[in-house]
Amino acid sequence: MATKPPTGDPVQDAPQIDEVQHSAAGLPAIAHTLRAAQQQMGLRRTARTLLKVNQKDGFDCPGCAWPEGDKRHTAEFCENGAKAVAEEATLRRVTPDFLAAHPVADLAGRSGYWLGQQGRITQPVYLPEGADRYEAVTWERAFEIVAEELTALASPDEALFYTSGRTSNEAAFLLQLLAREFGTNNLPDCSNMCHESSGSALTETIGIGKGSVSLEDLHRADLIIVAGQNPGTNHPRMLSALEQAKSAGAKIISVNPLPEAGLERFKNPQTARGMLKGTALTDLFLQIRIGGDQALFRLLNKMIIETDGAVDTGFVTEHTHGYEAFAEAARDADWDETLTATGLDRDTIEQALAMILASERTIVCWAMGLTQHKHSVPTIREVVNLLLLRGNIGRPGSGVCPVRGHSNVQGDRTMGIFERPAPAFLDALDREFGITSPRHHGYDVVRSIQALRDGDAKVFFAMGGNFVGATPDTAVTEAAMRRARLTVHVSTKLNRSHAVTGTRALILPTLGRTDKDVQAGGKQFVTVEDSMGMVHSSRGNLTPASPHLLSEPAIVARLARAVLGPASTTPWEEFEKDYGTIRDRIARVVPGFEDFNTRVARPGGFTLPHAPRDERRFPTATGKANFTAAPVEYPELPAGRLLLQTLRSHDQYNTTIYGLDDRYRGIKGGRRIVMVNPEDAHALGLADGSYTDLVSEWKDGVERRAPGFRVVHYPTARGCAAAYYPETNVLVPLDATADTSNTPASKSVVVRFETT
Repeated sequence: MATKPPTGDPVQDAPQIDEVQHSAAGLPAIAHTLRAAQQQMGLRRTARTLLKVNQKDGFDCPGCAWPEGDKRHTAEFCENGAKAVAEEATLRRVTPDFLAAHPVADLAGRSGYWLGQQGRITQPVYLPEGADRYEAVTWERAFEIVAEELTALASPDEALFYTSGRTSNEAAFLLQLLAREFGTNNLPDCSNMCHESSGSALTETIGIGKGSVSLEDLHRADLIIVAGQNPGTNHPRMLSALEQAKSAGAKIISVNPLPEAGLERFKNPQTARGMLKGTALTDLFLQIRIGGDQALFRLLNKMIIETDGAVDTGFVTEHTHGYEAFAEAARDADWDETLTATGLDRDTIEQALAMILASERTIVCWAMGLTQHKHSVPTIREVVNLLLLRGNIGRPGSGVCPVRGHSNVQGDRTMGIFERPAPAFLDALDREFGITSPRHHGYDVVRSIQALRDGDAKVFFAMGGNFVGATPDTAVTEAAMRRARLTVHVSTKLNRSHAVTGTRALILPTLGRTDKDVQAGGKQFVTVEDSMGMVHSSRGNLTPASPHLLSEPAIVARLARAVLGPASTTPWEEFEKDYGTIRDRIARVVPGFEDFNTRVARPGGFTLPHAPRDERRFPTATGKANFTAAPVEYPELPAGRLLLQTLRSHDQYNTTIYGLDDRYRGIKGGRRIVMVNPEDAHALGLADGSYTDLVSEWKDGVERRAPGFRVVHYPTARGCAAAYYPETNVLVPLDATADTSNTPASKSVVVRFETT
């Protein structure tokens, strides 16, 4: 049987520390999966639900965006994917009576873990001006409230329409259409906080802001470099692809400030050998200092250029632009500066070079460890330089692989969720719907917070997510949200954002991926795009948590009718009845989606075109792949300070907290811990088990403090520390962002320690 939610927050004052693990998955993963599923769903519902995850006739996992191959396992999910499904398919319920018993102030005092454990929200609820708790509201009245506020704005640009990566293609397309028909490009999304740096760098260098590889490419690679990524926790099914690549002879280089169990050894729970012994994955571990990646790749590029015959001159001559200027800059790379920036030794870097030179087919994978620094965009451009030098884009078994962290975050961007849309996209949208979209750029996430803070934005509408929990500079963000006239969250479960409200607030409960979706036109399905550009269908199989839930497309369509009124000629009612009509319009607006309904009906869906991968054609300003040569940067570290990176625990997905353990790192029963290298800890007088406040330092002189963290001596890179978000988001200044992409620099925060 499923268990009841906790009535009180667990005490986290004394987390326990066990040994660090050196392998991932295996029997413990199976045990934890079944325990989490049983607690939320019960045994029968667990079997019925998990056997449909990531199947061709089932639903897409609401967790990460890692793709599935053509052949699927019966259990096509990982431990953390199963936890995500269990949290959504839970039998626990949040009713209006629950919210009547828990004032907003009470919710604000609870942990994210406790809020999420309470279950699915069953009815729309409203927090009137001056009220202290949410109350039930009809859908009709809810849409009226939003329409009242939106139509009263002095400008459409005073509204913000935020999108979480879980949102389907159909709902995302409708939301951006609503926003633009209303008159704004204020469409911030979670990409702004994660892979915006990847999109910025890749668009400039290869002409498309997406990865260029498929699963088959990973299986065929000679060398895979995994930089700034922890797949064992954040994308566990990636480990199977790495295992298959290893079995075919591939080598793997891991570049990360922390050793991670999943990249050491993978115990595949799908095979007997995997359960018993597992597969060693990493051949060379580069334990790099936080933010030293650009310097590392620049020096590697210098050595490739200086090695006779190492540069693919045919590819460089025919397909690239800017080589001479880049080569001149690369030749200036300095060994001493690189060793300082990276914390690596010369022998290790030379080993990495030898492996790169021995590889004909190289893939570089990365995630937030590369994208959330001031210099993230030039760092990723330097990764592209390395691949271009060796002709490793547009060749089978090679390419760029930014690993997306949320199920449809890439698809949402493809559907037009972007504050800086391409003119060609807007032209196509306007032709299709007979509207005039605004051409001026809108607000991204950071600028949205600044607009709320400064009174330039007054209505905040979120399609999923936990905006307050995910964003930087917690005190500033929460104060900004409280200045809004209205905050609206389309959600399945409670989170911190529901307790930090504007003058008025709404929570609009929606169907999840696991739920059946039946509209007036019959049973519906939605579509998603994975991290490698495959588009496929997703069909839930469970009776919805409440008869009062609406689907995301239905919510947007009804809201559009309330806001835009009869003046809109867009067939919003038809879109709600039959999602196929939405896909027909997408097919005429978004390149690559021609004949959308027919192609997505095929089992497994279809792959979107990718000119660099498919044709070695680069749709950049120069018509070729661009070498770039930015000055090398790396974070400065004042004496007595450490560089902090924020990260997830293993019992966590984005801001959703499944539990209070971090099994692979040996942390149990608490989240307020900070991992510090023992030598650094000794120099700073930080005893293992002592408690300290973390205080970040930034040029504005504002004190940002995260109090009461237990010190854990841990084998991080020297000069570096690590702690979990969202607890440490308070330390990240709102204005500390990546150049070009404006992504919060959450992976390189200068901190001092004040013991308590």
